[in-house]
Amino acid sequence: MAHLLSVNVGLPRDVAWQGRTVHTGIWKAPITGPRRVRRLNIDGDGQGDTAGHGGEQRAVYVYQQESYRYWQERLGRANLVPGQFGENFTVDGLSDTKVCIGDRYRIGSALFEVTQPRVTCYRLGIRMEEPDMAALLVRHGRPGFYLRVIEEGDVEAGDEITQVASGPEGMSVCEINALLYLPPHPRERLERALKIPALSRGWHHSFVALLAQTDQPAGGNAGLGPAASPPPAWRGFRPFRVARKIAESSSVTSLILEPADEGTVATALPGQFVVVRLGPSAMTRSYSLSRRTDAASYRISVKRETHGAASGYVADQLETGEIVELGAPRGSFTLRQDARPVVLLSAGIGVTPVLAMLHALAADGTTQEVWWLHGTRNGREHPFAAEARELLAGLAHHHSHICFSAPDPTDRPGADFDSAGHLNQHLLEQLNVPRDGDFYLCGPAAFTGDLTAGLLALGVASDRIHTELFGSKPSLTPGIAAAPKVQVHKPAGAPGPGPMVSFARSGLNVCWGAAYASLLELAEACDVPVRWSCRTGVCHNCESGLVAGAVAYAPDPLDPPADGNVLICCARPQGDVVIDL
Repeated sequence: MAHLLSVNVGLPRDVAWQGRTVHTGIWKAPITGPRRVRRLNIDGDGQGDTAGHGGEQRAVYVYQQESYRYWQERLGRANLVPGQFGENFTVDGLSDTKVCIGDRYRIGSALFEVTQPRVTCYRLGIRMEEPDMAALLVRHGRPGFYLRVIEEGDVEAGDEITQVASGPEGMSVCEINALLYLPPHPRERLERALKIPALSRGWHHSFVALLAQTDQPAGGNAGLGPAASPPPAWRGFRPFRVARKIAESSSVTSLILEPADEGTVATALPGQFVVVRLGPSAMTRSYSLSRRTDAASYRISVKRETHGAASGYVADQLETGEIVELGAPRGSFTLRQDARPVVLLSAGIGVTPVLAMLHALAADGTTQEVWWLHGTRNGREHPFAAEARELLAGLAHHHSHICFSAPDPTDRPGADFDSAGHLNQHLLEQLNVPRDGDFYLCGPAAFTGDLTAGLLALGVASDRIHTELFGSKPSLTPGIAAAPKVQVHKPAGAPGPGPMVSFARSGLNVCWGAAYASLLELAEACDVPVRWSCRTGVCHNCESGLVAGAVAYAPDPLDPPADGNVLICCARPQGDVVIDL
């Protein structure tokens, strides 16, 4: 018979860590006497990051005395106390290898159901003073698990734990944990896991993605990392010659680029981008391909930005016949292959990847319903207007709406543009865009954020909304107190003696130094926006494109990233590298 040894609670606190403030509820302490367990929490308990912890599916976290003994020996620690792992229930029994997802247990007067293994994060490393602890829990198969509260009630240390139902499929916490985080990911086991009604929504979504990946293997872990796309056609950079230079509008210049190495042009998926290295100072930037790839060339289109060194160089200095260097096409913002309506929404220079999609749809003679919705300031800043109209005219079922936010007196309503203002939820509702379509959004962060929220409010499913941002992607730094946004910059102090690290989206080149444990730490020192959670190669939130160069890992990732990508949280450069950040 299993027993509840300790009930542990704690409210979130602010903790100093690496010069930042972390808001975390991982510090739990034992309590005496009965305590009420409610649907979302135990009285007196709380979580600092409710996106990653807590909620109905993760109301109570359980860890075992057996695992305490294991870690005491493994880590040489005799000072581990109940609540050390951030658990609410410290138990005798209920091994991760025996407890199954969907099992139900009566503890005191409350009834619980097992929903998922723990999702480990860096805060456990802070609490344990072991930075690699998140990876160790997964690697050693001792994650612990979460409970959902079926019936609220009172619990107390010493209560017996009685199993009252067994989960369907009989898949243990340890097995489910390994199925997500550790290769291989057998199709038969994924299908079994998806039959378990009690499995939490997040884990269900990850297993659906992994199952789809078994049909189209592309490397990496689709259940954790970015949507898998084919591996890059080549590594590093290739020389391309500027065959033509075209002024598309008052602020946009297109470059037609042909291989200068007698190699062939690799086919790009419509919507993908390339990293370009140009100019005497080898500036690196990311630009979407703005048309369907032909057999001989790529086209990129660059908007001149105020104080933009690269865009100014393209507009004013780069000459026809000169050589620039290109990384292979990459990115997962690409057209899905299905028969649903396609809605292409863009603002400003965000038109380029969706224009490539429109080219592909026209070339294939699609019979799908296609919507072309674009916003810009005025006719002078409206590139590709005639090109888009010609492509749309060749489609069997198409709709178009152009918004000018500040039309010139010479701009003709009904001819040059359809409405004054911005693309927004209200306009989409007026136009009666199909709610069952696939939506592709590209533009400034505010544009994609507002329109995504608007589409969700209109009832569009979240997995039908696909977005791309130019420049840095939004950061993900769970539990870190908000700080004013600053421009990317070189790190403080003298330049490091190591290889060059180029952050392509941020336009920053810095030298590696021994003061940094990982590429993530270097990026943070430069205020480059980054995404992470575990910081030990488990969660893949930090997975980014490795455009050029090679890295070494410490610790090794539990599951490697996709070919052409890197987990920056545990990677160090082995020579010059270019990263899509």
